[in-house]
Amino acid sequence: MKNSTIRTSFNKRIFTAGLLLNDIGFMLCHITTLLGVFRDRAITKPFFEKIMTITTAVNGCVYCAWFHTRQAMLSGISEQEVMNLMNLQFQADVSPWELPALLYAQHFAETNRHPDPDMTAGLYALYGEKTARHIILIVRMIFFGNLYGNTWDAVISRFQGRPAPGSNIIFEMVFFFLNALFMVPVMLKMRRNRKATATGKET
Repeated sequence: MKNSTIRTSFNKRIFTAGLLLNDIGFMLCHITTLLGVFRDRAITKPFFEKIMTITTAVNGCVYCAWFHTRQAMLSGISEQEVMNLMNLQFQADVSPWELPALLYAQHFAETNRHPDPDMTAGLYALYGEKTARHIILIVRMIFFGNLYGNTWDAVISRFQGRPAPGSNIIFEMVFFFLNALFMVPVMLKMRRNRKATATGKET
């Protein structure tokens, strides 16, 4: 009896044309506030990377996971802690100051950007107007990156005969041609890095 390969459908969140345009508009409208994130002393580099990593863990973007797990370790987070973040088993590793924001990031991603209003209110009550707004913008920023990477992978999946449910081939082809010059080198670099890591020759 021959072994058969079951082709599963692509099931990660991706952009539609409308959602992509809306998110680009959101980022442009909040560009000044986004720049302020990096001047907020309440959000350290490790804290920033933990928010990025947890949101990515929910959305499953392989490119963001590759990049931000590396950045997290460069910021001083141990490899084991990074693995725990990616597995959403982080409660024991983070400070009481960080935990509410990280739980909010996970909730925000799991609800596909529709968090419970009480959780949002609690975030503002705990961190204050400025830092809470910055935390939410960090989550929105990496959420954008996650869907960007996932959409690229959805195009690759379509080429392999596994189109994402509800996807639009015209939008995907436009997305592919507009982003190939950026994403193809990223794919190659990620694969080289993973191969080098596996052989103990990380670059």
